[in-house]
Amino acid sequence: MAHVKASIGEIPYAVTIQAGRHALAADELPVLGGKDTAPGPYELVLAGLGACTAITLKMYAQRKSWPLAHVHVSLHLHRDESSARVERVIAVEGELTDEQRARLADIAERTPVTLTLKGGLPIHTTLAAAAPGAAS
Repeated sequence: MAHVKASIGEIPYAVTIQAGRHALAADELPVLGGKDTAPGPYELVLAGLGACTAITLKMYAQRKSWPLAHVHVSLHLHRDESSARVERVIAVEGELTDEQRARLADIAERTPVTLTLKGGLPIHTTLAAAAPGAAS
């Protein structure tokens, strides 16, 4: 399904990312040693959640022929030593009924990325000798 490659070289914390045929980047804030030239890793996670939320709600409304014009998703990650949580605020534009709005809120809780993050995700890691084509 999804396949992403991330690489870092000599520039502290500047990461190049290849997601399918799309080039992305990541970096850290200066306080963490980066130069803030791109979103940080948690911002990229939130971006994926926001994109999935907006896309899923728009698709659902289109299938139902509801007059949903725009979806705006604002996400904030709150972390401390023992826990983390995401606050998601969704604003929808269009001539929707209260029932349609309530249904969209319900659907937002069941988007694919929402369910993946809520359910946790096993990660299997293998350390390879060297990346293909990389100098030794």
